[in-house]
Amino acid sequence: MKKKLVSIKNKIINYNYKEYINTSIMFLTFIFSNLINLYLVRFFTVKNYFDIKPIIADIAILLFIGAFAYIFKPKNRFKYFMVWSIILTAICLIDSIYYTFYMSFSSISLLATSTQVVDVADALVKNVIKVKDFVYLWQPILLICVHRHLKKKEYYGKIQKVERRKKRAINTLIFASVMAGIFIISLTSLEIGRFNKQWNREYIVSKFGLLTYHINDAVKSLEPKFSTLFGYDQAYKEFREYYDNRATGLSNNEYTNIFSGKNVIMIHTESMQRTSMETSFNGLEVTPNLNRLASEGMYFDNFYSQVSVGTSSDTEFTVSTSLLPVNNGTVFISYFNRTYIAFPKLMHDKGYYTFSMHGNNGSFWNRQVMHKNLGYERFYSKADYDIDEEVGLGLSDKSFFRQSTKIISDIKNSKNQPFFATLIMLSNHTPFDDVEKYGDYDVTMKYKTTNELGEEVEEIAPYLEGTSLGNYFKSSHYADEAIGEFIQELDEAGILDNTILVFYGDHDGRLPKKEYNLMYNYDPTTNSVLDKDNPDYDEFDYYDYELNRSVPLIIWSKDMKGTKYNTKVHTAMGMYDVLPTVGNMLGVYSPYQLGHDIFSLNGDNLVPFPNGNWLTNKVYYNNSKEEYLPLTTEPIDNEYIKKNSEEAEKMLKVSNNTVVFDLIEKDNENKEKDNTGE
Repeated sequence: MKKKLVSIKNKIINYNYKEYINTSIMFLTFIFSNLINLYLVRFFTVKNYFDIKPIIADIAILLFIGAFAYIFKPKNRFKYFMVWSIILTAICLIDSIYYTFYMSFSSISLLATSTQVVDVADALVKNVIKVKDFVYLWQPILLICVHRHLKKKEYYGKIQKVERRKKRAINTLIFASVMAGIFIISLTSLEIGRFNKQWNREYIVSKFGLLTYHINDAVKSLEPKFSTLFGYDQAYKEFREYYDNRATGLSNNEYTNIFSGKNVIMIHTESMQRTSMETSFNGLEVTPNLNRLASEGMYFDNFYSQVSVGTSSDTEFTVSTSLLPVNNGTVFISYFNRTYIAFPKLMHDKGYYTFSMHGNNGSFWNRQVMHKNLGYERFYSKADYDIDEEVGLGLSDKSFFRQSTKIISDIKNSKNQPFFATLIMLSNHTPFDDVEKYGDYDVTMKYKTTNELGEEVEEIAPYLEGTSLGNYFKSSHYADEAIGEFIQELDEAGILDNTILVFYGDHDGRLPKKEYNLMYNYDPTTNSVLDKDNPDYDEFDYYDYELNRSVPLIIWSKDMKGTKYNTKVHTAMGMYDVLPTVGNMLGVYSPYQLGHDIFSLNGDNLVPFPNGNWLTNKVYYNNSKEEYLPLTTEPIDNEYIKKNSEEAEKMLKVSNNTVVFDLIEKDNENKEKDNTGE
């Protein structure tokens, strides 16, 4: 053994490295140029500058890819390297763009949603794609230049005479295996656990590298195909244990059944975040109608979206089922054929006529299929509307509401039963560039200054005019106007008399953090952002951005103002709390709901997010960095963090398994067997 080690050592020391480099120029160019690109992705996204682990992982995979180039003769290797360079550059470019929009990384499973990309292409071009996203194109260009240079020097013919291809391939594979082994040995049990779960993609890319993430993602994407073959027994065991320890049935509080028998209209308020409700320009509110509804109804001002890559469809799913988005793909696309206990299905069983309405194509997010599975008896889509006015991606909200009021009125008059409806708004959708149709809402800033004569005068600074955030506020104002007109139309049609309206923002405006930095640190005298050294500078950091993504939840009826139900609720809530909370007011619940009836809680409410982060009234926890921001002066101990982290992880796992393994269907089958004695 000792002689072998000495022999290996001598080979390493005496190896002719100069000859290797001279005969491996194309190979080394491929490896190092792609390694730089992969580092740049992490640099621009997860800000991981110095961690050596993902670099080792990237080297191992690139060496493995490069080793197979030795199958070809030197003159033919360029094509092999070029194909892989195009693939790897595309991965870097796509992930860079995708991260800007979703704060996450792309997934193979999302290829099924490629039709959605077409509909929001303008958003990507105008709001998301940046110059830095094209920096990765240098790599294939460099490869072409190196190839042409070597070809001119008749390099390939020269190295073919001295190169032993088979030996090079084997040695490269061995070195790749050694690097992979070093990487695996360096991993902690925590890192391996998070890698297997794949909830926090940002964390995986940060610790494992972009290529390892995508390999793992590809394996995870096959999970729906093999879910019935592997892991079912353990998943069902944990599923039953979790729900056996939870209370079932309707809550018993002062809100139970208060709206039983009333008509329900849920308004899916596209991209509306709480910031819009709390912002005014020159004394004029961005959302005066929503603000009025919040002041007259029941307003939950600490409410958060829990979407993943499925954005609006994730919200529809979570609001309806009180389950969370899956950790790979989207429920509406990948798991539309599972069994769910959903809000519209529960209301249908209670004697309600259920329907949904949206001015976009029925195929978008597979709604025409998934809405039926959720329990809607009828889905009104673009084909049912006269597209007489377009704003943003399609039919304007104002026209959509006008036409929907007529349909709802016909339903109310023709059906001898209450109804449960969901209306999905569209106009306030990124890229927020239909500015000329939003009206004349002004996002400038009026400020007072002193002129040359020492007199105080009022000046106007551009402020957010022409910015993405300014356009977002204009768009939000338009959507709010549409809501105000809708309520008036419903009232004139006699629909509001026995109806409650539930407004929820499906997610935030998906705008980059720097837009808010301008908003909160604007200097009107110079029309620029304050310097960080300025004492008035307000740092808008990661936690500010995450907390700023809060969306509104409002329950309103025309006779609620001044009653005990006209209240503001400050408890931290998520989308998954809508069914338990609003459902209790209507007399329905799901035995598989993960959320809570907010009025039956004795303490904190935990809001888990699909990336593993979580929120309570006391803490916002960052899962990838394992750190938190206290939201109260109350001392926070490690046990509090540990307990909530474990509960958030358990919820995510149970929810994911419920969907992937179709456990509700399996549970129903098992209950039927128990009842029949089989």
